[in-house]
Amino acid sequence: MPTKPRVPAIEGWFTMDPQPHLLGLRDPGSGSYFFPKDVAVSAVPGHASAQLEEVPLSRTGRLWSYTTNHYQPPDPYVSPDPFVPYTVAAVELAAERMVVLGQLAPGVDPETLELGMEMELVLDTLFEDD
Repeated sequence: MPTKPRVPAIEGWFTMDPQPHLLGLRDPGSGSYFFPKDVAVSAVPGHASAQLEEVPLSRTGRLWSYTTNHYQPPDPYVSPDPFVPYTVAAVELAAERMVVLGQLAPGVDPETLELGMEMELVLDTLFEDD
């Protein structure tokens, strides 16, 4: 049976490398970083898209906050059936000092989380279609 190709849930937000990175923008003049990229281009005054450069963001950071969602989010989020609670972590990236949100990887017990602990970006399957 052929393997299914892996495709990003949101095109352009991260690399599909074995060591994945989020993709952000950096203003070389100010040193400011932006993620996701479309926010910087459309909503940040004083940062013209022509001067912004695409950069891979840090793969590691420190846990800033987290919460476990015990409710099924509305569409377009694709939830397993039956719904299973999941944890969202806010991580301050090491080099950029910006906070990004992401779903905790399957198998990581939220009870083991401690604020300030080291975290690493991993890619996992969010859902599969037929």
